[in-house]
Amino acid sequence: MPMLDLHRLRLLRELKHRGTLAAVAEALSYSPSSISQQLSVLEKEAGVALLEPVGRRVRLTAQAEILVAHTEAVLERLERAEADLAASLRGITGVLRVAAFQTAALALVPDALGALRDAHPRLRVEVTQREPESAIPALLARDFDVVITEEYPGDPSPRPAGVEYAELGEDEITLALPEPAPPGAGLRDLAETPWVMEPEGTASRRWATRLCRAAGFEPDVRFESTDLLLHLRLAERGHAAALLPGLVWSGGPPAIPVVRLPEDDRIRRLFTATRRGGGSHPAVRAFRDALADAFAHRG
Repeated sequence: MPMLDLHRLRLLRELKHRGTLAAVAEALSYSPSSISQQLSVLEKEAGVALLEPVGRRVRLTAQAEILVAHTEAVLERLERAEADLAASLRGITGVLRVAAFQTAALALVPDALGALRDAHPRLRVEVTQREPESAIPALLARDFDVVITEEYPGDPSPRPAGVEYAELGEDEITLALPEPAPPGAGLRDLAETPWVMEPEGTASRRWATRLCRAAGFEPDVRFESTDLLLHLRLAERGHAAALLPGLVWSGGPPAIPVVRLPEDDRIRRLFTATRRGGGSHPAVRAFRDALADAFAHRG
């Protein structure tokens, strides 16, 4: 039996994570026909069918899933090998690709970058603003090396087997009252008030909707955006109530009236995520340390 080719196995793995041949081709700068040809060769090497048609798309067979699982294990060992190799060198160099959601990108990343620039001037850090819902799959697809992610109260996020997490800290969420707000107003008093929330399907939206329902009402969501600075501006101008995390204020005092939420519903937890085996890479450790320091001294 011929030995399976790791490059082709990686293409099969990419197909699992990206979903379509076109997406794999775009990510790797190949043509879809070239990807298809390579996977056909892999089928011959494996001696089993790896893909089956589903409408106009294809999906992995059970045998392909077995191969992908073993490929993940091989790639984890390679991640560890790269980390060990980098640790054996003097100084931290290379490129580190980071994905961060908006408030972390605004409140934490700039200070972390400053510390890294001073301590490791030969390390190039590339940062993309990306919500965790899409950033974690992109991490698994090797588009990023580190993802800053979050978890809302009562809404634990799925944790793929190929990802390892390190807790960064806790961030309190407060209820921002639209001005002018009634004196002493709280969550239950805002049943008739317009709201701004993140889009359907996001962890923030699920948590916020559950919170309002627990208070006895369905929120009147008139504004949707992933931009929390827009949430803040709408609350400041009296157009909507908003639920804003502490990082929005960058550690300073809120500029508008806010109300603390119930103890069990006011803390989101922040994490950094890497591919399994990649967390020990010196560049990743340096970034995590710089980010933790920025978080500890925010504001």
